[in-house]
Amino acid sequence: MIVIIDYGLGNLGSIKNMLRKIGYSSEVSSDPKIIEQASKIILPGVGAFDTGMSKLNSLGLVSLLNKKVIDEKTPVLGICLGAQLMCKNSEEGDLSGLGWFDAEVLAFKGRFGNGKELPVPNMGWLDIMVEKDNILIENLALNPRFYFVHSYFIYSNQKEDILLSSKYSFKYTSALQKENIYGVQFHPEKSHKYGFQLLKNFAAI
Repeated sequence: MIVIIDYGLGNLGSIKNMLRKIGYSSEVSSDPKIIEQASKIILPGVGAFDTGMSKLNSLGLVSLLNKKVIDEKTPVLGICLGAQLMCKNSEEGDLSGLGWFDAEVLAFKGRFGNGKELPVPNMGWLDIMVEKDNILIENLALNPRFYFVHSYFIYSNQKEDILLSSKYSFKYTSALQKENIYGVQFHPEKSHKYGFQLLKNFAAI
């Protein structure tokens, strides 16, 4: 059973609908008993880093997620803020993240391209660059593109964890993978055939 974590942030219905279209049922829940039974987990999210971590902590889900993901090696996919929460920390807030990746979340604001400060958020379709082979990105159409909406980006301290990169004046990490843990900065549920295939690949792991 695929469980989409409901901690009050994210496009839960859109993800559930896309999974249904590719033939997979899923449960949207914050109930520890249901999450305990998950064979795969999706951690979505839209919003601020500290708000996301506060909600996970207040629901008592951090220790359970660590148990499922780190101890039991349950496949997990973080989407947008969900991927950022998998990192150690963020310039956006003061709370520690889940720390599943040796990575930090940095702000686009204050960074420059062509002599001008980058506008935020970075919003729209971007090409992706494949940094390593992985089942998550198998069978994508040529020149895959994904839909992004974000003001902060992930900086990985471990190059071997970088799965995909994108360019917004400079090259940055747009997807991470380590063992059973996957995080994507973009929104597959808004990325048409490319997101369809990526979610299908994750569901088939």
